[in-house]
Amino acid sequence: MSTQNHKALFGALWNDYLAITPDADAIHEEFKALGDDTIINDHIALRTFNEGSINLENIGKHLEQFGYYAAGEYHFEEKKLYAKHFQHESDEDAPKIFVSELLLEEFSAELQMFCRGLIAEANWNIRKDGLSLPSRPWGKITREAYERLLEESEYAAWLAAFGLRANHFTVSVNKLRDMKNLETVNQFLKDKGFELNTSGGEIKGNEDVCLKQSATMANIVDWEFNGGKHPIRSCFYEFAERFPMENGELYQGFVAASADKIFESTNAA
Repeated sequence: MSTQNHKALFGALWNDYLAITPDADAIHEEFKALGDDTIINDHIALRTFNEGSINLENIGKHLEQFGYYAAGEYHFEEKKLYAKHFQHESDEDAPKIFVSELLLEEFSAELQMFCRGLIAEANWNIRKDGLSLPSRPWGKITREAYERLLEESEYAAWLAAFGLRANHFTVSVNKLRDMKNLETVNQFLKDKGFELNTSGGEIKGNEDVCLKQSATMANIVDWEFNGGKHPIRSCFYEFAERFPMENGELYQGFVAASADKIFESTNAA
């Protein structure tokens, strides 16, 4: 049973996300100008490692406090990731939570050693942390370490730099008042000057898999490294349009092939 307020959890994650994702606030203002005063969040996503106190299993246990349960699992062989998505047990309007973890054993000894050093710093106890997830439960890394990680894994480099904060929130296109499909949303965003992720096409998925997704490219921010600031991509904003399954209910899961391309919204190049 839920013992914590999931709305307060999302409020804390949203404020942390907004601080390094100015596009999200700007897009909200554009939607509000069209009459969409309330934007419904479809889901958020978190990234982590598959070892230590912050692995997916322990994050899942933490989310149980807020009434969430694991509802689907996904494999990303090329990016060497495993993921689950979580849904709320009683609030059908609560955003879903997509949590992925890097499979460290599939990378070089150098990357494993560095990331295990970060994990050793992340002494996170899910029973004591209350509402919060530790945004970055280790110290600042150097720009050189970041660049080195980039050579093997964009995901590892982003995670080492930013930690467990939500890397994106997602507008539910189904709940928008005026824009009735993802194609209209994408055109609106481009007309307003926002950069979209075009990996695999602007729209990932289709009605056949009951889910269409698109995303902005992550904002470029001056991030504080150990040794000074350096501009890198932070977080992005996603848009999801869901379609009914054969039973007439809206599909609530995710499509691995589409999510694989959404990950690339934080790509440095």
